[in-house]
Amino acid sequence: MDGLGGAGKSTISEKICQKFIDNNYHTLLLHIDEFTKVREVRYDSAYPEWQCYYDLQWRFDYFSEVIKEIKNNKKDYIDIELYDKDKDTYFHRRFDVGKNTIVIVEGIFLQKKEFENVFDYMIYLDIPEKVRLNRVIKRDTYIGDEQQIIDKYQNRYFPAEHRYIEEYQPKNNADFVIGE
Repeated sequence: MDGLGGAGKSTISEKICQKFIDNNYHTLLLHIDEFTKVREVRYDSAYPEWQCYYDLQWRFDYFSEVIKEIKNNKKDYIDIELYDKDKDTYFHRRFDVGKNTIVIVEGIFLQKKEFENVFDYMIYLDIPEKVRLNRVIKRDTYIGDEQQIIDKYQNRYFPAEHRYIEEYQPKNNADFVIGE
């Protein structure tokens, strides 16, 4: 489930996951945000803010390897190193991943080259920037007041998202597009 900030990826992914569970499918939901790099790396002042977000925010290579390992299905479980946002460190968590496990991944920038041939099916949420901004103003209060949220999105997130759209055209390359 690919989409930009505030598109509704988590909400829709959780609903889809629950539908599978309700129909007795073993399902695992992974969030790209669980594969965030530590703050010192993702806020490297040697790079513009947008580039830090676009290139340094997540452990794309590690995440890609985790998905490939799940797909290879050599064991009934996988031990994954996840990011602890509150402590800015990593911890390990074991997940059951039997043969028939359905893995749903939600996050931003999932059609970047780092994920080429990783996913079997790609849904893209195409929600206008203005709608998404209104959502994140209500959601992302940890950033600060409304103006601080707007500033962060205009300086860090939106420029990176524009680059992603320009470089990868996710709407055109997804298997299925959901939009307003």
